[in-house]
Amino acid sequence: MPVDTPFAVGTVNTYLLEGDPLTLVDCGPNTGTALDELEAQLRDTGHRLEEIEVIFVTHQHLDHGGLAGTVAARSGAELVCLDRLAPILADWEGRSAAADDAAHTLMLRHGIDPTVAAALRAVATLTRGFGAPAQPERTVAPGDSLQLGGRRWEVLYRPGHSLTDTVLLDTANGVALLGDHLLAHVSSNALLSGLVDPDTGRRPEPLLQYRHSLEATRELEFAVGLTGHGEPVREYRALIDGRLAAQTRRAENFLTLLADGPRSAHELATARWGAVAITQAFLTLSEVLGHLGLLLADGRVVEDDAADVVRFTRAPG
Repeated sequence: MPVDTPFAVGTVNTYLLEGDPLTLVDCGPNTGTALDELEAQLRDTGHRLEEIEVIFVTHQHLDHGGLAGTVAARSGAELVCLDRLAPILADWEGRSAAADDAAHTLMLRHGIDPTVAAALRAVATLTRGFGAPAQPERTVAPGDSLQLGGRRWEVLYRPGHSLTDTVLLDTANGVALLGDHLLAHVSSNALLSGLVDPDTGRRPEPLLQYRHSLEATRELEFAVGLTGHGEPVREYRALIDGRLAAQTRRAENFLTLLADGPRSAHELATARWGAVAITQAFLTLSEVLGHLGLLLADGRVVEDDAADVVRFTRAPG
């Protein structure tokens, strides 16, 4: 059941699993339009919002879980999610504000003009309203199984696009609920959280995480993958192979851009995309730092973080 979002991505797919318990997977952003569309499509299936018994949220992005609190309150449904997602939903304002602050610091460290960084931070504060706090009543861990809509689903953790991406796999019927982990017509962004990894003291490397997640999904067996946006995925192994190859090619392109000497991540983004690197500064920064992470892991790029702005250079030899 696709519902509108206020974002460039267009609609977001929600799914109704008919059976015991009647389950809604994802619910759209926190807007009146999304709620109206969701209710109308439920009526088209012969159901009402008040009949929903379980809500499952696939990941932390507000176009997927923004309405979770409202739908849970209206229906009395049990809200279920991955264990590491629960505190983000419960403390939506606090966690979002902390992530926005960290993203602002990250932008400054990687060469984005302070005026642009401040403007993007302000936009992020406004955008936060498309999400809302929601209190999960039950959490699941990777490897758990869930009875949803009359089917048994295995819970799989697939970080990369976000820190909380969850895939549900119905092995018996060959169906995977993919969220935004794998989309048919566009590569999911491996978005930076801006937050420091407490285990390493460094920023996370979401593209490296995402590649590991894609490789794990490639080993699964299913006939159809139902996606968070757009059409279902069927030939998923070929799709994953293509995405991994494209990531490798992009990393090589950024290595080429370092041929003339050290550059900041934002300078690399500007060289690659021009003005888009300003209007979509954080997205392009995520793209650049993700691919630099691949090169850093291979020892082909060196990171110099001694100055106020971090710069990258090609490794000797």
